[in-house]
Amino acid sequence: MTSMTEALRAVTGTVFNIQHYCIHDGPGIRTNVFVKGCPLRCLWCANPESQAGAPQLMYLADKCTGCGQCIQTCPQKAVSRRTDRPDRVHTDRTLCTACGRCVDGCPTEARSIMGHTMTAGEAFDEVAGDRLFYGTDGGLTVTGGEALAHPQFTGALTELCWQAGITTAVETCGAVPWAVMEPVLAHTDIVLYDIKHMDSTRHRAYTGQGNELILANLEHISRRTDCTIIVRCPVIPPCNDRAENMHALGRFLTEKAIRCSEINLLPYHNLGEGKREQLEPGTEGFTSRTPSQEEVERLRDILRGYGFVVK
Repeated sequence: MTSMTEALRAVTGTVFNIQHYCIHDGPGIRTNVFVKGCPLRCLWCANPESQAGAPQLMYLADKCTGCGQCIQTCPQKAVSRRTDRPDRVHTDRTLCTACGRCVDGCPTEARSIMGHTMTAGEAFDEVAGDRLFYGTDGGLTVTGGEALAHPQFTGALTELCWQAGITTAVETCGAVPWAVMEPVLAHTDIVLYDIKHMDSTRHRAYTGQGNELILANLEHISRRTDCTIIVRCPVIPPCNDRAENMHALGRFLTEKAIRCSEINLLPYHNLGEGKREQLEPGTEGFTSRTPSQEEVERLRDILRGYGFVVK
């Protein structure tokens, strides 16, 4: 092993999941490495546990028996009994350091820590262990959260896979400086590029940021790299499911993203709401509905009218 490879393997990042045998995040069969942290705060986020960059406590109230072991084991004194329901506990998130002591002391596994430090070498070994299933199309997908929330880690992991002949894909919302993104793309075959809304004002209302940087970075990827681009757009009624938004997307990609090979429309689902409750019990969540197959197909037809392969 060369010193350069050893250095790449030693780079660390915060990972909250690794999923094997995935078929929806790039071509073929893939291993998804989920990096923790994201610059956006999409109201509909399916992985709210991915937004913060540091490890976080997850609490399943339905599994809690109120035994009080977590109260006794928490070194920060962040856990106490609820005054309205003494058979349940409350965690002061401003005091919690996600040390995991309460998790170790929970007999019902009602508490868990989401996210842990991992080296690129450890992640690569898991990815390489699946290479028998990849064939010619499959490989690694780094996602999140935001794959570029830990750019050194993602860059090291994609380079290790590149050296090993494993196809690499990176999913990004694009809301990072180009100087952060560009080095990672040197060893990236496919970019899964998320676009939430074409109107910057509405984009800010739904995600916390405007879309100027996102659209500029997409143009940079298309003009300055050899990466294959797959644009992914969630369909969230009534936020971005209007025909005019799809036409604006089609026009932009036609003019500015000449390397875009495919567009994926992803219908909203509410799986993130249960996770949100585990992170911040009692907070008001986002509500939408899953669009019908007919509604999504009409939006796909608009984009097909611009000459794109749309799934």
